[in-house]
Amino acid sequence: MTTGSPKRLPAVFYRSEAGAEPVREWLKSDEISAEDRRRIGEDIKTVEFGWPVGMPTCRPMGNGLWEVRSSLKGRIARVLFCINDGRMVLLHGFIKKAQRTPAGDLALALERKHRVETYL
Repeated sequence: MTTGSPKRLPAVFYRSEAGAEPVREWLKSDEISAEDRRRIGEDIKTVEFGWPVGMPTCRPMGNGLWEVRSSLKGRIARVLFCINDGRMVLLHGFIKKAQRTPAGDLALALERKHRVETYL
């Protein structure tokens, strides 16, 4: 990857009507160390510059949702996103605790995706 090459799919944070940016807030929380934050950021950057990207970094989840897959020390992080207007909208981030993505995490991401498509 050369410096100055354009992002194929620039990432933006989902923003609620109240102005909250849940993925940014999650990344800055005590749950995520600086080292983990850097790893997750690198994986998002890989998708931004290399789109379309497949496994092991990125995977479709269905219903227009995708996940960025990050392997951290001893745990796994996921950032769910959709594509809207040529941008990667980061909808929801979490630490994965089970093999299957929890239904509540998928439902929350789908709800935010619907808001992006409806109001933006």
